[in-house]
Amino acid sequence: MRLVVTDSKFNPNPFWDQPIEGDINTPSNQLVEFFDQNGYDLTVLEQIYAEANQAKTTVHRNSEHITLRQTWFEDDAPKTSGAHINHAVMFERKGFSGDALLQLREWAQQSPQLYKLIAMRPKWGLDFSIDYCDEEGNVFELLHWEFDGFDYQEIYNKKIHIEEFLITQDWEERAKKMLEQKDDWHSLDFFEQSEWKTHFFGIDKERFKMVLWK
Repeated sequence: MRLVVTDSKFNPNPFWDQPIEGDINTPSNQLVEFFDQNGYDLTVLEQIYAEANQAKTTVHRNSEHITLRQTWFEDDAPKTSGAHINHAVMFERKGFSGDALLQLREWAQQSPQLYKLIAMRPKWGLDFSIDYCDEEGNVFELLHWEFDGFDYQEIYNKKIHIEEFLITQDWEERAKKMLEQKDDWHSLDFFEQSEWKTHFFGIDKERFKMVLWK
């Protein structure tokens, strides 16, 4: 495996300001149901605003999960055995300003659940996962690192810093050493394993699932 950083870039603009055009009624609560308060899944109404603001959305996992997602890393030397990318992506979630915000505020007078969108803070996130499988049947997550934040510059800087680290790793050697220490981490729960592995790699702890309401 050889990691290559893609040309994908975050949009530093935190807000959508263009309203939904046309003679439309107040959106129903169904357009904001299943609201994802700590992740990146867009409600149906957010998807409509994405189109109005010329933002490209992406299906994430399945059609029930629509996001602002881009590919972060690719593997230009894939192998059938060993370390490989599970996923390596960048996420965004937009707030609202300008005419779009005014439109939402007007609608919210009749449909208060729309305040869920009005109260949103813009958010950016990094999600990197490397798995390991070999012919001997060893299967484990070598590294899964997620980092979210509401400050664009912080996440941008974190992205540049972690990229420099990740592209220089010998993942096969790291996997070999982690297997040698399997007794130290295999029985740990999800969050304990995360802490053990970030310490193993010498990188910052994860920070994710940050609630985006003001």
